[in-house]
Amino acid sequence: MPADPTTSPVVPEPVVPDEAVAPLIRGVRVLRELTEAGGTLSLSGLERATGLARSTVDRITSTLARMGYVRLDGRDAVLTPRLMELGNAYLAALRLPALLSGRADALADELDESVSLAVADRDGIRFIHQATRRRAMSLSFRIGDLLPAERTAPGPLFASEWTDEDWRAWRERRAADPRDRAFPAVPPRELPAGKGEFEAKAAQAGRDGWALDDQLIEPGLVAVSVPVRDPRTTRIACVVSVVSHTSRHTAADLRDTLLPRLRTTVAEMERELASAPEPDPGTPPTDLASWIGASKSELGRDFVESLARGLTVLTAFGEGRAALTLTDVARATGLARATARRALITYEHLGLVRQQPESRTFTLTPRVLSLGFPPLSRTSLPRIATPHLADLSARVGESTALAVLVSPGPTAEIQYTARAMSPRIMSVDIRVGTRLPAAATSLGRVLLSDTEAYALLDEDWEDGLRTLAVPLRDRTGRVVAAVNVALHASGRTPRECIDELLPELLLTASRIETELRAAGHFTRVRLL
Repeated sequence: MPADPTTSPVVPEPVVPDEAVAPLIRGVRVLRELTEAGGTLSLSGLERATGLARSTVDRITSTLARMGYVRLDGRDAVLTPRLMELGNAYLAALRLPALLSGRADALADELDESVSLAVADRDGIRFIHQATRRRAMSLSFRIGDLLPAERTAPGPLFASEWTDEDWRAWRERRAADPRDRAFPAVPPRELPAGKGEFEAKAAQAGRDGWALDDQLIEPGLVAVSVPVRDPRTTRIACVVSVVSHTSRHTAADLRDTLLPRLRTTVAEMERELASAPEPDPGTPPTDLASWIGASKSELGRDFVESLARGLTVLTAFGEGRAALTLTDVARATGLARATARRALITYEHLGLVRQQPESRTFTLTPRVLSLGFPPLSRTSLPRIATPHLADLSARVGESTALAVLVSPGPTAEIQYTARAMSPRIMSVDIRVGTRLPAAATSLGRVLLSDTEAYALLDEDWEDGLRTLAVPLRDRTGRVVAAVNVALHASGRTPRECIDELLPELLLTASRIETELRAAGHFTRVRLL
């Protein structure tokens, strides 16, 4: 019987290995459902989407919240930027974004077009870097988004290296999912592909060394792609694409006018890969096993220890730690070898880890990016900070705010970008978007001084207003914003502000910085 094009595809699930960790499988399912929902889903919605019992959903989300990967907001579970550390582990181990993104960004600036880097993920492609242009018509794909190979320009290039087994898997997927409903990042396919069409495109791309996307995904979207080859194996490491709209270029225009410049950039990228020194293994996370044990002791049944252990296995990988043995993983995480082994078996079953039989090592796959990365990759600092400001306001009973420096110089100004109001009848009420002279505010003085640990203003700007601010730093150590507490001067003395409010303010700043650093490792976090 032919597949029903109006329903989601039903693809047979692979048999679960006997040694797989069931709670880890269920936890990954919850993370994927949250990802497909855009990062937020009610607990009852998770129950329906996963088919899990509500008590199981509650325990999984409680564990993820303890790990900082999810925030429980009333009846909703919300992914947090800290979850991006899992995808960051894959991208750091891959090294391609770190080595090639600068040249991709420069090409985008030169051509004034969007440029992307993509890798193969079985019979699809995943984006690992995006340099987009800000236009009314702009590229909406995110880092980590999965697209069907046959509807993209990179796809035929990757398919030119497929084995017979790869082609068989692709044909099975196409038969089970003719409208591409398993790929939420693209609109459903309206017309069936011609028989043998993609096979012919792959063969042609293999001969030409480039490929075009002439509105395969949606009307108006065009792209030209060229592969970047691994100098060690000569196989395709990633594909660089220049993406435009038919209002600016036809597909033929891209080929005739932009392809030569794209090829020059790809040649530069390949030289970069050939000359890059081997990375020094970074320091993996430490003492995670002890933290997990302490969390279990504190939360009891609400903390799923096997889920937390399994997720820490992914963080063992990173730059200089792309291929790890079982012993390496156990040592990096502090887990017993048997525990690490079962987690790796589970991830191999889920397609998140691949074992290299010849070296007996494990590597992460691009599918790790399916764990929250796409919806989180376009977050902003105000979005990161807002729940932390609300938590701080609730703890200290005062208004809190986030601000950035928007016009440096003698007349420097700050702009308020997020806030949380005090529940008091009399409270500080400065709206988001308000601009004030930087020198007249504690937020501004912290931003202007760059090295001050905090700034306390005692009725300098307005009678009765006392404010205390601390800086926020990105992963490079640069001060990018500041957060403050504002209160009526009758509420606390200056000494009490330092003794009581400063520790809470510093704690909040640290929590925001942790998420900012995770989000900003391989993506640009908007400050406004």
